Amino acid sequence: MSLAAIETQSQEPVKNGRKSASEVPDTRFDRRLADVLTHASRIFWEKGYEGASMRDLSRATGMSLAGLYHYFESKEELLYLIQKHTFTTIIERLRQRLEDATDPEERIRIFIHNHLEYFLANKEAMKVLTHEDETLKNGRGAEIAAIKRDYYRICLGLLEELGRAQGLQFSGRLAVLSLFGMVNWIYTWHNPRIDADANSLARQMGDLFLHGVIHAAKPKRKNSKRKL
Repeated sequence: MSLAAIETQSQEPVKNGRKSASEVPDTRFDRRLADVLTHASRIFWEKGYEGASMRDLSRATGMSLAGLYHYFESKEELLYLIQKHTFTTIIERLRQRLEDATDPEERIRIFIHNHLEYFLANKEAMKVLTHEDETLKNGRGAEIAAIKRDYYRICLGLLEELGRAQGLQFSGRLAVLSLFGMVNWIYTWHNPRIDADANSLARQMGDLFLHGVIHAAKPKRKNSKRKL
C-alpha cells in the first residue's frame, strides 16, 4: 500500500479549515510527506519525542514553521503518521510475500526476513516506534494499537499453522512474544560493518527460533527401564 493510499484513509476531520496531511492526495505532496516523515523520525530518534519541538522538525525538514503547522497540527500528528505508515507498510509487504508460500516453516522465515529487512532499512523510525510505543493517546493511539494487534495475530496464525502441520503443542503467545523479543531490538546492536545483512540474519535467527520451538514442543519419549 502506498503512502498516499495510507494517508487518504484517515478519518480525521478538517480543523479550522486546515487541510491535514492525510487529506491532500497530490502525488508531489505524498513524496514530500514521505521525506518529512523520514526527517521527523531522525529528530525524534536524536532528541526523543518529548525533547523535540516543532521548530526542530521545521529546521530538519526544510519547511517553514508556518508551513509545517499548515499540514501538521502538532508533533503528535507526525508521530502518528510515522507509526501508521511504518506498521501498514510492514504488514502489506508481509502479506504480499506470503501469498505464494505454503510451507509453514517457510512462511515463518518470510515473517522474520520481512521484519528484519524493514527494521535495518529504517532504524530511526523503528527506534521511534519502540520507544514511543505508548505516547499516542485517544483515537490515534487506539488506531495504531489495532494495527499492531493485526500484526501480532498474523504472527500467531503462522505459528499455529506450524503447530498443526507438525503436531506440536506450545504456547503461541509465548512463541510470538519470544520472536518479537529476538528481532525487535536489532537496531540497538546491529553494526553493518561487522554484522551480517538482513538475508543472513533472517536465516540464522530463523534457524535458532524454529529449532527452539520445534525441539521444545516435540512430545518427550519416556525412557523404559529394562528389567534385569
